[in-house]
Amino acid sequence: MHGFDTKLTDEINFFVQELEQAARDAGLEPCTTIFELVDYKQLNEIAAYLGFPTRYPHWRFGMEYERLAKSYTYGLAIIYEMVINNNPCYAYLLRANDLVYQKTVIAHVYGHCDFFQKNYWFSKTNGKMLNQMANHGTIVRSLINEIGHDKVESFLDCCLSLENLIDIYAPFQTKTKKKDDHTAEEINITDDELKLDAKSYMDTYVNPKEYIARKRKLLEEKHSKDPLLDSKTNERDVLNYLLCHAPLQDWEWQLLDIIRAEAYYFAPQAQTKILNEGWATYWHSKMMTKLYPLSAAEIIDYCDHYAGVVASVPGQLNPYKLGVELLRHCERRWDEGRFGLEYLNCTDPKVRKLWNKNTQQGQTKLFEIRKIHNDVSFIDAYLDEDFCYEQKMLIYDYDRNRGKYVISSREFAEVKRKLLDQLTNVGNPIIAVKDGNFRNRSELLLVHEHSGQDLKQDFALETLKSLLRLWKRPVHLETRIEGVSKRISCSGSDHQIERI
Repeated sequence: MHGFDTKLTDEINFFVQELEQAARDAGLEPCTTIFELVDYKQLNEIAAYLGFPTRYPHWRFGMEYERLAKSYTYGLAIIYEMVINNNPCYAYLLRANDLVYQKTVIAHVYGHCDFFQKNYWFSKTNGKMLNQMANHGTIVRSLINEIGHDKVESFLDCCLSLENLIDIYAPFQTKTKKKDDHTAEEINITDDELKLDAKSYMDTYVNPKEYIARKRKLLEEKHSKDPLLDSKTNERDVLNYLLCHAPLQDWEWQLLDIIRAEAYYFAPQAQTKILNEGWATYWHSKMMTKLYPLSAAEIIDYCDHYAGVVASVPGQLNPYKLGVELLRHCERRWDEGRFGLEYLNCTDPKVRKLWNKNTQQGQTKLFEIRKIHNDVSFIDAYLDEDFCYEQKMLIYDYDRNRGKYVISSREFAEVKRKLLDQLTNVGNPIIAVKDGNFRNRSELLLVHEHSGQDLKQDFALETLKSLLRLWKRPVHLETRIEGVSKRISCSGSDHQIERI
């Protein structure tokens, strides 16, 4: 944020320290958090870059800035805060907010920072991603100067259209080394040969240790098997398969590697959106009302703000509302002993309603949930029929005859299944590489793990076109369309859909 004064006022800085202490006294363990005070234009700029203003140049960031700026100007949306998963964490406060909002946002940020530090699904993310994003920006700008802006931007467009073709669980899987695997040392590749060209004083920034290690690992995977001899696979990390086997030029490999690394960094945020926002909302509401309560003159403004945060619209999912309410539901259950076989086997609604063993284990349970769960496991384990009834969770479908959304189901099992379907693989279809030498022609064959919902054919075709550009040979996708197994093929000039 060069050229701008982002220093906190003395008053806000005082509340930062007070609320941090209140958070730590409550058991939260946030890492060091650096707050900066910015105006709405600066905050929109940072948000357009997803919190990293030092990222590589690309037109989509400018487009996102225009969207955010117009939304703010016309009163359609406003960003109250932004916090970055880094160590230390960086949080940006909107200068125009009044003091009540600033206190609420600061407390909310400390909830997020604790979640980043202690949740298992964030344990594999790069704690120095702010520096890594700057390194990526340096690499892309260097390639633009060397290769040309249009070629680099066009290839980035292609890679970004494929950025969700990763295996979100891959960072947590351990792979055993095969007998015939080679290491970079065995194939005589030194660190200097893996580095990008850079002047000596820039070498540590352009070629950080993390980049060299990642490039070495991918090189070892590439040499561990020949795609023509060992083409059959079930690799969900399609981008990794392309890095290992696609005939990419060096500059193309670097750009695809950058897109993949950033996709894995952002994946846990998508996997834990409901639980993360629920956790932060739970703690900011607790701090504002109990742990570090607002004054009587401030509480009305706070309640008005809170009502806006958790407001629900039929047919839309509010992660703040669902997350915080389900956490409170869990807290009540474990405070009153509503768990275990005795409670689960109880079928009398009157007994269940009055059940209270006064076990007071709610807080302990919440910290356990925060530690090990993502959205799918959280909802699968704790969203029960009682909660669904209390929150009036229903399924809405659009009625063309009436021109509006109407309730299509009230059944708990259907509501829960549909919610879990929406969250599985963060809402993306599961695509895996099936064969890298399909028909013995070095063609790429992908398979869609059908879960009851067909792919959008126009989206699928555009994705295959992007894959074709990287693979440089025809690309095929096996899926089901209206209950029939079919194969979509793309060879560049045309495409075809055949029954299999």
